[in-house]
Amino acid sequence: MKPEEESVLRSRCPALPKMPVLPDLNDTMDGEGPQTEQPQNGENYLKKYEKMEVEHVISKKLQLKRRAEVLKSDLMRQFDSHVNDFMDSLIEESTGLEPAPVSAVFSPPLSDKERNKLGNFRPPHGQGKQFVNRRSLLDELFEVNHIRTIYHMFIALLILFILSTLVVDFLDKGRLVLDFDLLVYAFGQFPVVVCTWICMFLSVLVPYTLFYFWSQSQAGSYSYPRLCTGLFGSMYLLYQTLGLGLLPTYVVVIYNLPPASRFIIILEQVRLIMKAHSFVRENVPKVLAWTKDKGSPNPQVPRISHYLYFLFAPTLIYRDEYPRNPVIRWGYVATKFLQVLGCLFYAYYVFVRLCIPQFRSISLQFFDLRAMVLCIFNSILPGVLVLFLGFFAFLHCWLNAFAEMLCFADRMFYKDWWNSTSFANYYRTWNVVVHDWLYYYVYRDFLWISQKRFRAGAMLFVFTVSAVVHEYILAVCFGFFYPVLFCLFMCFGMMFNFILHDQRKGPIWNIIMWTSLFLGQGVIISLYSQEWYAQSYCPLKEPSFFELLKPRSWNCERVTNAD
Repeated sequence: MKPEEESVLRSRCPALPKMPVLPDLNDTMDGEGPQTEQPQNGENYLKKYEKMEVEHVISKKLQLKRRAEVLKSDLMRQFDSHVNDFMDSLIEESTGLEPAPVSAVFSPPLSDKERNKLGNFRPPHGQGKQFVNRRSLLDELFEVNHIRTIYHMFIALLILFILSTLVVDFLDKGRLVLDFDLLVYAFGQFPVVVCTWICMFLSVLVPYTLFYFWSQSQAGSYSYPRLCTGLFGSMYLLYQTLGLGLLPTYVVVIYNLPPASRFIIILEQVRLIMKAHSFVRENVPKVLAWTKDKGSPNPQVPRISHYLYFLFAPTLIYRDEYPRNPVIRWGYVATKFLQVLGCLFYAYYVFVRLCIPQFRSISLQFFDLRAMVLCIFNSILPGVLVLFLGFFAFLHCWLNAFAEMLCFADRMFYKDWWNSTSFANYYRTWNVVVHDWLYYYVYRDFLWISQKRFRAGAMLFVFTVSAVVHEYILAVCFGFFYPVLFCLFMCFGMMFNFILHDQRKGPIWNIIMWTSLFLGQGVIISLYSQEWYAQSYCPLKEPSFFELLKPRSWNCERVTNAD
């Protein structure tokens, strides 16, 4: 570099500071006096500083540990009181979840003022079922070709049942016979069924009338509102017990209706009782809240049109309004009713080809354990087919058809119960319509009355109510008392509910659930069918109350020419 360039660079660059001169290490190592004492003092200082720092850290840790122990007991006490409420709210919110995005929730959440008004009459957790616009799960799955193929397989099996019946009749009788004598018998005396249903439906206007006059008594139209509450409440309970409880059963027994006709009347009886209770349960707290803070001149009573719509709507939870679809797809309605008719013929051929020949021959033998076990395992296939047909015909086709005619938009009548790995999840997803009613009006109200102190008792009460109602339906419709379903529900159902709980995950638990379900269907079909034939072959000459309760198939001595 030239001297001129060096001078220019020196003038532009700032001067660097001078570095301090460090003593030579050799000089400090060789010297004595201060040179040797300075490193020793530094080492002592560092050791003392490190010791103080370690002691400080240890003391901090001990303080944090003591504070954590103090907080631990408080947190555990609060955890026990809050975890149950959280799980209840989580289960309630999960009923409205969908895998696909859905439209906005129709019923908005209550404000703080409204929540305070209803806090004394509603369970403190949750605000009830919310209805949203959503399709049924099978309607979405049938759009997938792989799933629709399974539906085609069931149709092919129905065709094979029809061909099998035609071939057997041709070989036995020499002609093609396609009669439906079993269906004609099962749905006999249909005019009596229609007249009874009309009377039952008209009588359901009684709860609305009683509620209307009771609400007027709370508004000051009558004196002594508490006396009016007791009077109208007694009349309502009397109607539920006699009008809907005993009179339809009396008609069924007096006219000796066949099984299918009995099922129509008794199932409608249970449905109307549950709907009437839901209407009263949802609207009485609103009137009682109005009496405390009269924000309007009169309490808001639902219109009769809302009540009539609710009586036909495919839900057991009353709301003044529901999400609605804009149009009615009549082709969809016709398809669903045709599928219901197809399921009816499907069930007919299942009984004719798989059940009646087996149980007719078994009923001509003496009752023994070997015959019963063989009969149970032979009944698994027809039992499973009847289970699938009942689910598809009623929970999917029948409810969707009425929902379409009423423009009812919330079609979640069931969930993916077939994927359940626990019986607890199966009970929640198999029949969402009935489960919602049991959850909101039996389980939650029981917890509300007991102030959340008996959760196991609430679950036991729900199982008992469900088992009693199911056994009542079967006992009245079959004409005999044989509590097979009640025992399965209360014993094995509750046991599996706790053993196969929601924490059970994995395919093996789904296999166990299906195996138990198949075996249970075989037991139900087998034992009830044997008792049906025993009631026919061995009638009681002098019936007593004990003999009516005792199963006839246990001691019926059948003769070979009884058929």
